Amino acid sequence: MGNSAPHKARKRFGQHFLHDNNVIDKILRSIGITEGDNFLEIGPGQGALTFPLLTECKKLIAVELDRDLIPILEKKAQKFGELTLINADVLNFELNSLPGEKLYRVVGNLPYNISTPLMFHLLNSVARIQDMHFMVQKEVAQRIVAEAGSQHYGRLSVMIQYQCKCQYLFDVGPGSFTPPPKVDSAIIRLLPRAQTEFEVGDIDLFSKIVQSAFGQRRKTISNSLKPIVSGEIYEVTGINKKLRAENLSGHDFAKLTRAVLERSTDV
Repeated sequence: MGNSAPHKARKRFGQHFLHDNNVIDKILRSIGITEGDNFLEIGPGQGALTFPLLTECKKLIAVELDRDLIPILEKKAQKFGELTLINADVLNFELNSLPGEKLYRVVGNLPYNISTPLMFHLLNSVARIQDMHFMVQKEVAQRIVAEAGSQHYGRLSVMIQYQCKCQYLFDVGPGSFTPPPKVDSAIIRLLPRAQTEFEVGDIDLFSKIVQSAFGQRRKTISNSLKPIVSGEIYEVTGINKKLRAENLSGHDFAKLTRAVLERSTDV
């Protein structure tokens, strides 16, 4: 879709409008649209993905923060299908407020400045989501799919992989956007797991342990986790306390969480 709409990208909204038709077609093929799919688009912008999506699925809900884009989108949407626009900050928008019981397929070119908190926010409503296809900064995509021991591995890797199967689909260069961003982008697919790979016992404690470990990633876990995980826990779990956070898998963090929980109930 071109950029004929009289609207300039706004820096405060982190707007970079996609205009490359080859990239748009590639995204649509990756999503695999069926008429009747329940789509939620985050940040439709000028409609580069919105209208091709709408052409195939006939019905779409989109959340857009920039109120000046709403009338532009509404007018153009009339010839493609039924577009329901919600003018809201997606970080304050609750997926559970959407109608019906059918799962949503979530798509979006996520503003780089909020992509990480936004994904965590969406995972709070993961039971309402069928799948997610996002354009994010390439570095964020690499972190999401990273394995333990790799340079990109961190809190984001552990927490998202715990709830979703993550796939890195393809890169998108800066020239595909107006204005071009200063970084490369990538398309990722997140598929919520019907059942998590391992049991953590308490998601809040698991999250706290992961966050604390990576918050001081240069330290050994025995030092970074000292306020939460006592020394004997490492003996019980068989996890080397001299390791750093990037050397622990999600299973390892889950093991620590369960052991801390068991110890707290024994006291």
